[in-house]
Amino acid sequence: MARHPRHSPGLTYLARHGQTEWNVAGRRQGRLDSPLTPLGLEQARQNARLLLDEGIDAIFASPLGRAHRTASLIASELGLSVQVVEDLAEIDHGLWSGLGSAEIDARWPGQRDARERDKYTYRFPEGESYADGEVRAGRVLAEIERSGVRRPLLVSHEMIGRMLLRQLGVPEALATRQPSDLVYRVRAGGVVEGLSSSG
Repeated sequence: MARHPRHSPGLTYLARHGQTEWNVAGRRQGRLDSPLTPLGLEQARQNARLLLDEGIDAIFASPLGRAHRTASLIASELGLSVQVVEDLAEIDHGLWSGLGSAEIDARWPGQRDARERDKYTYRFPEGESYADGEVRAGRVLAEIERSGVRRPLLVSHEMIGRMLLRQLGVPEALATRQPSDLVYRVRAGGVVEGLSSSG
């Protein structure tokens, strides 16, 4: 699909949820959920401290528990409320949700390799593709742009986060990684800066 990068007059901040139990176990979450680990809770608090002086004026979060919990911890530190946005939910992993790589390979031989060859359009069985996710990401940014918010923080997930970056004009978005202790600050034109407590 043709991309139409959106250029907010201010800055856009993207955070990923804190580490979860399934992250540690190597299971795909998608629209399923698992609790934040003690480290995940601390990552959320660290990210809040990183954002204290950034002038965030609104927080938008995925409806999924791991992201909403992360956003709530950040919001309490910043004195803001959390606005849930359904379109910020993670890309739906369909039948792969809750499974590890070995289980996927046993049930869908060769499909993980097929996905690697065409990540953007590959659709998880009974789930979504990155292309589907980018449509949702575009809707989110358009909604925020209409709201007049100048420095929004979006708390979501790594995969939908890549599509938010892509819509914000970052050409290498599909190859990005976003650890749970890193917040992206995105300037107009797709200029990305990473904020991290580890330096």
